[in-house]
Amino acid sequence: MNLQDFDISHPVTAVVKASSRITPADSPEDVREIIFEVQDPSFDYQVGQVIGVLVPGPHALGHKLHFRLYTLADTPQDNRRTITVLVRRCNYIDEYSGEEYKGIASNYLCDLHAGERISIAGPYGHPFEIPEEKDANIIMIGMGTGIAPFRAFVKHIYDNVGGWSGKVRLFYGARTGLEMLYMNEHRNDLANYYDEETFQAFQAISPRPHWGEDAALTQTLQLHKQEVWDMLCCYNTYVYIAGLSVINTMLDDAFSEMAGSRDKWQRRKQELIAGRRWTELLY
Repeated sequence: MNLQDFDISHPVTAVVKASSRITPADSPEDVREIIFEVQDPSFDYQVGQVIGVLVPGPHALGHKLHFRLYTLADTPQDNRRTITVLVRRCNYIDEYSGEEYKGIASNYLCDLHAGERISIAGPYGHPFEIPEEKDANIIMIGMGTGIAPFRAFVKHIYDNVGGWSGKVRLFYGARTGLEMLYMNEHRNDLANYYDEETFQAFQAISPRPHWGEDAALTQTLQLHKQEVWDMLCCYNTYVYIAGLSVINTMLDDAFSEMAGSRDKWQRRKQELIAGRRWTELLY
């Protein structure tokens, strides 16, 4: 993500209120939920927005700041200055040297403790706008920390909006059950909404640990292909995609199979995009 793409001229200070690991201790993935309180009393945000974290340098490539976007993972609180982000600690192996490098923003955030201060910018845009019509159908498909905006979505729909009559379907992929964020035995926030008549969440866990989440999502979508395709063909269905960019190719393949041909799916996808009913937030 390039700094010049976003206005960072008015950063604000955010103080860490809490940082907790939401993956079980025996999971190889360290994913943390970090709650901040923004010090600027004028700060405000809405469900579906993102904030930018400014990591001070100097950094390896000589830049003074490292910039990373994070989707807000909760609904606005009473004072609208408490924000929640979901961060996976990332490390990368150089394919040529074999040397391991730490992800700059993720390790910076995961190493923070209560009381520490950081600089943030934003909030920016509305990557995920909730439809105004309560009878709208919603399909959410994600992997990894892509669950963050969907957790906020579901909470907002049922806790704040209420009376939602459209279908709300969440398809979420992970390599193992330990990595089902907000859907594991250690932390299962979404269980609060399983009794909602219009809500269903489908866990897509890889049948083999070395397979990717995209393979599990493909299988899970196929198990529910009739309902999914019927929803995709409905005039009031909105689709939201979040997670790794590999998910895009996987979905094109899966939906092409449902449609009966790649051309038929591409025509339908373009109709969803043109109607502003297809939204992606990929990295």
